[in-house]
Amino acid sequence: MPKQTPAKVVAENSQSARTDGKTKTTVLPDMRIRNIKDQLIKAKVYLGLGSIRASSQYLKDLRQRIREVQKVLGDASKDSDLPKNAHEKVKALEQMLIKGKQMQDDCSIIVKKLRAMLHSAEEQLHAHKKQTVFLTQLAAKTLPKGLHCLPLRLANEYFSLDPVRQQFPNQQNLINPKLYHYALFSDNILATAVVVNSTVLNAKHPSDHVIHIVTDKLNYAPMRMWFLSNPPGKATIEVQNIEEFTWLNDSYSPVLKHLGSQSMIDYYFGTNRANSDSNLKYRNPKYLSILNHLRFYLPEIYPKLDKMVFLDDDIVVKKDLAGLWSINMKGKVNGAVETCGESFHRYDRYLNFSNPIITKSFDPHACVWAFGMNVFDLAEWRRQNITEIYHSWQKLVRFSHPFHSGLFMSVHFFNMFMKK
Repeated sequence: MPKQTPAKVVAENSQSARTDGKTKTTVLPDMRIRNIKDQLIKAKVYLGLGSIRASSQYLKDLRQRIREVQKVLGDASKDSDLPKNAHEKVKALEQMLIKGKQMQDDCSIIVKKLRAMLHSAEEQLHAHKKQTVFLTQLAAKTLPKGLHCLPLRLANEYFSLDPVRQQFPNQQNLINPKLYHYALFSDNILATAVVVNSTVLNAKHPSDHVIHIVTDKLNYAPMRMWFLSNPPGKATIEVQNIEEFTWLNDSYSPVLKHLGSQSMIDYYFGTNRANSDSNLKYRNPKYLSILNHLRFYLPEIYPKLDKMVFLDDDIVVKKDLAGLWSINMKGKVNGAVETCGESFHRYDRYLNFSNPIITKSFDPHACVWAFGMNVFDLAEWRRQNITEIYHSWQKLVRFSHPFHSGLFMSVHFFNMFMKK
């Protein structure tokens, strides 16, 4: 009877496995690199041991061997990158470690040192991750130097135009319910241009698409000038100034009271914000802008339209979206793509379930979704009076603060009502 081979044998330099009666030996890739790094870690542990440090000559020699091996290792990422003298240098380090082992035979001290090194490495990793998130967001929001004056140049061009030339064509399409209407609220001119152009470019019949843009007072003229100079094909464009919505004030909208409250200002701009462990995403001051919450007032902004697609300014459209208007919403107000993983985008990540009202009303494991691209049935929205329901919850937030991290959470909270 043939000798049985174990299902899996892990050795220092190879792995063996039995598959279909045959034994296969797989050499782990770049084992020399791995072994060298292990030896360096071991050597650095020895550097911190009291018995080793007591021998000045050994300590000096060990540091020399470490420097030599580090120089040999360099930026090598695979065994073939190592120089010819690598084996000689590593061998010398190994001899030093054997000698050091004879000087220090208390394993408990070595274990403590390794634990301390592991803890330090984890703290450094955490700090680097936070820095990476911050720098990634900074890079995403930063404009190239050559574009810093773009809004100013566009505004100057806009105000130099005759009033007649400041108008967009085909304005009769803005209230035509038979066309495909999009809402896009942003103060980012280039991002808006990307969304608009990608939407129109992929549309089978561009003339049937109407894009409604709302921006702030500062970017109103530049935004209009951009699309006057770069019209989106045969599609209809509208650019409005949020300042024109005089009905949207803090006596009507509880969210405006939140945005101007001292607690919200302190949350986003307070001196202690840098020391907080909160997700940096939720501390972006853009959430203080009413543009970020304007989506909750679509029926009031577009009273003559019954269905719209809302597009965020951080997306790129890759196909014709006309089919979204033929979706049967089945009495629902909002249609969206669910973005729910094991724990990502679930209610318990955004709501404070220690509040009994929240606990009673919602399932912590239910899914929410992103606002990148949503379909809204505005007629059903009006029928269910969703805006008033939203206001009632905003008033509750105003007094009991049931959300995880400020007003941004109300965006996700509103999703619940959109799906009911």
